[in-house]
Amino acid sequence: MPLGLVALAIGGFGIGLTEFVIMGLLPEVAADFGVSEATAGWLISGYALAVVVGALGLTIATTRLPRKNVLLGLLLLFIAGNLLSAIAPTYEVMLAGRIVAALCHGAFFGIGAVLAADLVAPQRRAFAVATMFTGLTAANVLGVPLGTLLGQAAGWRSTFWAITAVGVIAWLGILVLVPRGGSSSSSVRGELRAFRSVQVWLSIVVTVLGFGGMFGAFTYIAYTLTDVSGFSSGAVPWLLVVVGAGLFVGNAIGGRAADRSVDRTLLIVLVGLAVVLAGFAATASSPIATVVWLFLMGAFGFATVPGLQTRVMHYASSAPTLASGANIAAFNLGNALGAWAGGSAIAAGLGYTSPIWAGALITVAGLAVMATAATLARAPHTEPVPVS
Repeated sequence: MPLGLVALAIGGFGIGLTEFVIMGLLPEVAADFGVSEATAGWLISGYALAVVVGALGLTIATTRLPRKNVLLGLLLLFIAGNLLSAIAPTYEVMLAGRIVAALCHGAFFGIGAVLAADLVAPQRRAFAVATMFTGLTAANVLGVPLGTLLGQAAGWRSTFWAITAVGVIAWLGILVLVPRGGSSSSSVRGELRAFRSVQVWLSIVVTVLGFGGMFGAFTYIAYTLTDVSGFSSGAVPWLLVVVGAGLFVGNAIGGRAADRSVDRTLLIVLVGLAVVLAGFAATASSPIATVVWLFLMGAFGFATVPGLQTRVMHYASSAPTLASGANIAAFNLGNALGAWAGGSAIAAGLGYTSPIWAGALITVAGLAVMATAATLARAPHTEPVPVS
């Protein structure tokens, strides 16, 4: 395996850690700043929306620059944002820090996914993308639980200081291990032509809804675990390990399956995710069932990632950089959608299982769009759009 893939995974670990660790610390952060659960949720949804802006704006702005240099610059932005979060005196300043850190997220994974795919043979592209996203799964298996424990023991700010240090390590890893790659051979206009493909747009919509469904459940999971399932707050980090283990397994299996058939894999996984979320919502009061559902939610939720990212790059053809970044933006637009839906359900007084039900409904919508996309893809005229 190329060492460059390992370096990209290290960068993904740092960025994944800052995105996901806040979920386990949300009650502590909300209490410290004196804000409601729904307001604190904007530290997640605001981050996700900033990812959308950065994924598109920064990808366009850096299209013709060397990809390695771009990744190093993006990680500097990440480090600055997390440092600001660590020292934030108010909720508003912390939200600003989250937004600064988020701006690098989409462009990093969008450009990194293209770079990863270029490091391997064409038939291994989904595997390469999955390897890069292993950093995200490792962040959940190891980083998020440990970061949550650190935050609960030494204050949530200590977690963001640790994330800042991880960002520095990731920057050094990219500097040393990633080969100096080229820039996109296509102009911005050429990259934009990829969006003439109906399949690119359908893939992006599936990403928003499919990933949004999981995050509808995941954003407020700490409240579900303590107020519905009956776990103590001290058990939350270890339960997040279960979710992280599911993410790791799902990402690995999803990448290998997508290399055989992207559309079939996505259809099966989305059906599975909808069933898992509905089952979780119906039995969340059972601690034993909750542990099982947490693993399955992580597995089915992240099994979509390699296929969704590979699919959009395939239909974007020879100018995949901006489309790849747009799909990373779509993942995080889905995060924001799920966080908003879950927060709205809680604010409406529907209880802490309502975000999981909301996630199941969003996933079913994504499944319907994916079924439409797969049907259209079987038509003889459906090909990757030419952009040269």
